[in-house]
Amino acid sequence: MGSFSLWHWLIVLLIVVLVFGTKKLRNIGSDVGGAVNEFKKAVNDGKGESKPDELSDRNK
Repeated sequence: MGSFSLWHWLIVLLIVVLVFGTKKLRNIGSDVGGAVNEFKKAVNDGKGESKPDELSDRNK
């Protein structure tokens, strides 16, 4: 009773598309994708910067 069916979600999606338009949603999607890629790149760059000596000093 508390969950929504597939039809409810399709109607919500239709309303969102009508309100924002497909071009606006496409721009939002590409912006979010770019932000995720930048975050992953920053995380991977941060992993390579730590040296083993620095890690052992942090654990003391």
